[in-house]
Amino acid sequence: MAYVDGFLLPVPKKKLKAYAALSKKMGKIWREHGALAYRECVGDDMNVMPGCGLAFPDLMKLKPGHVAVFSFIVYKSRKHRDAVNKNVMSDKRLANPPKTMPFDMNSMCTGGFKVFVDV
Repeated sequence: MAYVDGFLLPVPKKKLKAYAALSKKMGKIWREHGALAYRECVGDDMNVMPGCGLAFPDLMKLKPGHVAVFSFIVYKSRKHRDAVNKNVMSDKRLANPPKTMPFDMNSMCTGGFKVFVDV
């Protein structure tokens, strides 16, 4: 079964264009090193479905002027993810990260997920 790294982060709307540019660069690098898919999704319909808990903005405690971004990278397996990430982290294009990021790294949530239902 596939393996997925997931990310949830608040991005200031005024920095969304800069975030997209950074994400395109990062996505290209991940794909070149073997990731099966790299997706960045910006919040659009953030209204909670009736009876379904919290809306992302409430869960994330989004500040005014920020938007929720949900991102994920798909791999063949956790072993494949570990190998891809090892190669990505040693990629020379990442040797000089931006001095400032278009989002607060401390507000980002991350995790690795085993796919256990695939319809």
